[in-house]
Amino acid sequence: MIVALPESPQAIAGATWADLSPLYEALLAAPMTDPAAWLQEWSRLEEVIEEAGTLAMIAYTCDTADAAKEAANLRWSSEIFPQALEMQVRLARRLVESGYTEPGLETVLRGFRTDIEIFREENVPIFSELETLVASYQKITGGLMVQWEGETRTVPQLQPFLKDRDRGVREKAFRLGARAYLERRDEMAALFDRMYEKRQQVARNAGFPDFQAYAFRSKHRFDYTPADCASFHRAVEATVAPAVERLMAHRRETLGLDSVRPWDTQVELAGARPLKPFSDVAGLVEPAKRVFNTLDPELGAQFDRMAREGLLDLESRQGKAPGGYCTKLSWRGMPFIFMNAVGVPDDVSTLVHEAGHSFHDFASHRQPYVWQRNVTHEAAELASMSMELLAAPHLALPTGYYPPDEARTAWTEHLEDVLVTLSHIASVDAFQAWIYTSGQGGDAAARDAAWLKVRARFERGVDWSGLDAERIARWYRQLHIFEYPFYYIEYGIAQLGALQLWRSSLSDPKGTMRRYREALALGGTVGLPEMYRTAGAALVFNTREMGELVAAVESELRRLRTGA
Repeated sequence: MIVALPESPQAIAGATWADLSPLYEALLAAPMTDPAAWLQEWSRLEEVIEEAGTLAMIAYTCDTADAAKEAANLRWSSEIFPQALEMQVRLARRLVESGYTEPGLETVLRGFRTDIEIFREENVPIFSELETLVASYQKITGGLMVQWEGETRTVPQLQPFLKDRDRGVREKAFRLGARAYLERRDEMAALFDRMYEKRQQVARNAGFPDFQAYAFRSKHRFDYTPADCASFHRAVEATVAPAVERLMAHRRETLGLDSVRPWDTQVELAGARPLKPFSDVAGLVEPAKRVFNTLDPELGAQFDRMAREGLLDLESRQGKAPGGYCTKLSWRGMPFIFMNAVGVPDDVSTLVHEAGHSFHDFASHRQPYVWQRNVTHEAAELASMSMELLAAPHLALPTGYYPPDEARTAWTEHLEDVLVTLSHIASVDAFQAWIYTSGQGGDAAARDAAWLKVRARFERGVDWSGLDAERIARWYRQLHIFEYPFYYIEYGIAQLGALQLWRSSLSDPKGTMRRYREALALGGTVGLPEMYRTAGAALVFNTREMGELVAAVESELRRLRTGA
């Protein structure tokens, strides 16, 4: 053994960089007489360190009000990981210079070469500062509370009221949620000013003209370019935005409104009352077990294990960070799912989505090295978004959550949301491109004005008159823009891939599930096009192919409305 590895992630929970750096130094100094053994040792070291930091992140996002958890998360995210990155690049350089390779390692080595190329020592403290700023954003948003009928609630807990039949209730919930962000707008804008400048400095230090160019390299986007993303935006504008406008026209007519306002976009069009698929966490988890077991018994067993081992934190509560995620515990070889459930259909979709990520983690963990288990976001989101569509036929009782008529309503809403979300994805990606390439991204007022212009380009059929401030508040809620810049187009690429899998599942459900699982098992051993091909899909950026998929969704929506 080259390195005396910690016995577990918990054993280094309180470690500092001074405690961990000797482990990397030992690997750097060790002879590479057996490169495969050396690489395996490095992989085991990364597993235990990754999981220790991940556990600190999980603890903090589950309780952002706890100062000790905040400090622990910051120690890992802003002190340990940025300095570990420098050591990882040095180790990667040593491996690359050795000339060693083996089957399934080519994609990993390509990523290593890129990381070596763009690494700059002067960026290490900047990454630390950025992590501190991200934690500040999480603390602000995790602490946002509103008063609703004498009770203190989180912003996510307003979600059920946005589906209320009473339009006044919906409007009140919408305005309260927006106001919570608007009241902290100046603080968040100042925070983003600092993030913007530091990210642009990172890019300049690495020899890139702007942070967008740097992000494409650092995210290992080898298979598409900013120009492809611009093509994606144009295709969404030409095919998806008109479809969303048609959805809103149908909504306006069905609800008997003069215009669809933002608080009218989520109320269900069918049924006497809003769908309530579950009332507590057990009511969310138990049907999910049945759904996944029906899809594939191995997937069902994996989800059941997560539930039994306490790897699900699902309910919304005060002090908990907003949003949802699935992360992996690399040393244990297990995923963890976090979300803010409040009893609405979106919660079911979110759990199924995050479970798709967890199944990817289970499948890819069979790869021998930690880097072969890491996948790009485009691959990860194909797993999650495809799972949403493949699980949909099983969400009706007795397997899932809904009586047959409500299942039909839920499926209709999901498909409508696919189209609305594609427009939103284009908005977020185009907005981020503007921020980092326009030369005006450091100006808070210019950012807000640009968001309104971008939003008007993609979001049609909703009347926002007199609500510019509330419309602006929407981008402050988009945590990706603050925490994970340029992580969003992946959702769009993957959604179009998932629609291709859904289309094939209509005639070949078993074959589609088999291809899906084969793709997941590849982990990070192949490039994005090959992973998509294995699943039975392709990357789509053009109007023709996107239009075909949009037409398929609209056709299914017409079938659902007519009861065919």
